[in-house]
Amino acid sequence: MPARQPQITNVMSVDVEDYFQVGAFEHTIARADWERWPCRVEGNIERILALFARHDIKATFFTLGWIAERYPRMVRDIVDAGHELASHGYGHQRASAMTVAEFRDDVTRAKALLEDIGGNVVIGYRAPSFSIAGGNLWALDVLAETGHRYSSSIYPIAHDHYGMPDAPRFPYRPAQCAALLEMPPTTVKWRGRNFPAAGGGFFRLLPYVASNWLIKRVNHDDQRPAMFYFHPWEIDPRQPRVAGAPLKSRFRHYVNLGRMEMKLERLCQDFAWGRADRVYAAELKSSTNT
Repeated sequence: MPARQPQITNVMSVDVEDYFQVGAFEHTIARADWERWPCRVEGNIERILALFARHDIKATFFTLGWIAERYPRMVRDIVDAGHELASHGYGHQRASAMTVAEFRDDVTRAKALLEDIGGNVVIGYRAPSFSIAGGNLWALDVLAETGHRYSSSIYPIAHDHYGMPDAPRFPYRPAQCAALLEMPPTTVKWRGRNFPAAGGGFFRLLPYVASNWLIKRVNHDDQRPAMFYFHPWEIDPRQPRVAGAPLKSRFRHYVNLGRMEMKLERLCQDFAWGRADRVYAAELKSSTNT
């Protein structure tokens, strides 16, 4: 009987933002009004930490500086539980909507805040709404210059809000910035096109069996780890409803919130998961030696 292949450890990641900060509502809720909305991120993170503890999972938490500034104890709880603290920028502005100077200020401010609160060096970054693509690859240079060693910001799919479909599907060092390792969210290639298999709204929309199959295909066919992500507000069906947003935005945000936690429980049971910096430790070491 042939030897059984060892189980691949995938990357589990959480984009730490609250429901009123999402891209779907950016034209409905002004950034200046964020303080008026009841923040629910602390309770949701507490449940996520408990979920990961039950399954002995360590994850990467891409955290907004705006959130960390207001909930430092929550950030320390993440670090104390053995998870990786990474940056999601400060104010959830799309990288593609900022100038070079604005982007530099945003990521520098967030990194300094997270390091001061968490007590560890922050090496990872994920752009809000995966907003690094062909038109603003200069952002990778800024990330490297500001002390980041990896990014998870270029989604190799075609999407109406983001994406760079011709980008590599697995971690690589971009030609524009070899000092940085890019860790793209997971896709499955079918008939010459990349399809999302990384989590978020697609995970809520699809039946669990489909998402399970997609990740298994990456693990078994490609023999590569998957990069999965979700948000704390996705396990919170009781969050306040945002009136006035376009129907498409509301559908994307609210679809199947009530099923999300149960599906995550199954996902944690069915696969091995780890932190981005540990799953890709060899690639990160290689990127610093080139």
